[in-house]
Amino acid sequence: MTAPSTGIEKADRQEIERIFHEWDEALGAKDIDAAIALYAPDATLESPLIRHHLGSEEGIVRGREKLREFVEIVFAHQPPERTRFRTGYFTDGRKLMWEYPRATPDGEQMDFVEVMEIADGLIQHHRAYWGWFGLRLLQTHHR
Repeated sequence: MTAPSTGIEKADRQEIERIFHEWDEALGAKDIDAAIALYAPDATLESPLIRHHLGSEEGIVRGREKLREFVEIVFAHQPPERTRFRTGYFTDGRKLMWEYPRATPDGEQMDFVEVMEIADGLIQHHRAYWGWFGLRLLQTHHR
């Protein structure tokens, strides 16, 4: 899976592709150290899961330490519908985006879009936008 040629610097495209693949590998292996290493020390993550798992008013985690705590909870509570089927990504050399569609060749999965802002080879800001199927699962599964 590679991004189409869009005038993006080769080094930027390589960094984006590295993060795309290494983030998925860390997620699949539930390797917290590998996942957290991809984030800047002051990175932010925004997701409905933050409010769900942490009971916070805000859906934002700030900094690697808090991110690590959150990711440990996520890895421990992944439903079987949280698979990782995806078909590619989009980038402008700074933002990296891809979709986990609800419908997959093997059935339904949690549906959402990942958006990451990348600088200096690290994820600076990460946002997850959820679809109806994933939100329904979130609402029916308790912490």
